[in-house]
Formats: sequence, structure tokens, C-alpha cells
Amino acid sequence: MENTMNQVKKGIEFIKELVLAVLLALLFTSFIMSHNKIPTVSMVDTINVGDHILVNLLPYYYRDPVQGEIVVFKQGKESWVKRVIGEPGDLIDIREGNVYVNGEKLDESSYLAGEGISEPTHATSIIFPYQVGEDEYFLMGDNRPESGDSRYIGAVKRDKIYGKGWIKIYPFNQMGSLN
Repeated sequence: MENTMNQVKKGIEFIKELVLAVLLALLFTSFIMSHNKIPTVSMVDTINVGDHILVNLLPYYYRDPVQGEIVVFKQGKESWVKRVIGEPGDLIDIREGNVYVNGEKLDESSYLAGEGISEPTHATSIIFPYQVGEDEYFLMGDNRPESGDSRYIGAVKRDKIYGKGWIKIYPFNQMGSLN
């Protein structure tokens, strides 16, 4: 009888530890970090279709996104990944395929495949120059010819941005921080 009671106690302890581990994992993925698999070509070459990234949820609890950061935001029911081009109050212009923020040409050589590729490739209701509203961000994909971004949907409200692209974890031979 005592042997049976010990087995029951061990079983209860195992279940308690399992429930605690699941709760900790849920808290971790809800408030600290999440995982995203990239479904589109909008961020190629920085992030490719099928890549897996970790998203850091902590930074935007205590600060706002800044120009150049890769952010994850809600667009409808989906999560999208784009780069911050303009912050609240910025004036965005696209001339000869290049992006200008507040009259200064943006140096995007570290993440774009080439210059002069930022003109919208299909009809848009966004008119340039475009004034980014209060509490909004102008976001664009790194693969400009193939990205549906703020050139088409307008600026994204701050409360839709929930995480900072942090680390590419798959494929393993491309692991590293996202810049």
C-alpha cells in the first residue's frame, strides 16, 4: 500500500511540474518572446520565405520603435514583418525610387538590393510626400518590388506593433541577429 501511495505522490509531483512548465512557457511566449515563420518574400534578402525568427516582445513595453528596426505588427489577423522607415511626424517622400525622410535621402544600402527600387509598383491611394501621423509608423519591406507595406496600406498605428525582430534561428547556417 505504501508503495502505491509513493507512486501516486510521484505522479502528482510530475503533473504539477508539467503544468508549471507549460504555464511558464505560455507566459514566456506571451510576454517575452515569440516565434514567427516567414510566409512571404517582402523582406528578402534580410529574411527569406520559410525562415524562422524570434521576436523580442520586451522592447516596446518601455520604448517606441526607431527608424531602421525590424518590427512585427498585426495587420488584420496576420502578423507582418517590416522595417521602420518613418516615425511619428516624419515626412516621407519617394523620388526616383529613393526614400527621403524629412528631406534627407535615407541610406538603405545595408539592407536593400539596390537603389531606386522603392517606387510603388502598383496602384496606391497613398500620395507622396506623406506625413506620418501622431502615434503611427511608416513601415516598408526590404524587397520593395514585392512588399505590400505602408506605400499601400498607409502608416501603422503604434498599438499594432508588438515586437522587434531579433534573431533568425532557421535555417541554421544563417542564424544570427536581424539588422
